[in-house]
Amino acid sequence: MGVAEAERMVALLLTIKKNHGILLVEHDMDAVFTLADKLTVMVNGQVIASGTPAQIRADAGVQAAYLGEEH
Repeated sequence: MGVAEAERMVALLLTIKKNHGILLVEHDMDAVFTLADKLTVMVNGQVIASGTPAQIRADAGVQAAYLGEEH
């Protein structure tokens, strides 16, 4: 999906989420942080963190896992 298409999809999902729950499996973190009220982050099939976008952004384990640092 191109940038313009992705932006349109995020806009559509924002309107849908007002009345429906959405399960989103996505690696575009800009889209995830825009859309999500709660996130669960997994590494190798294991949950390493769950919380609000702000909590996930600040989580040292998530930062280490996705920046390739050891935790």
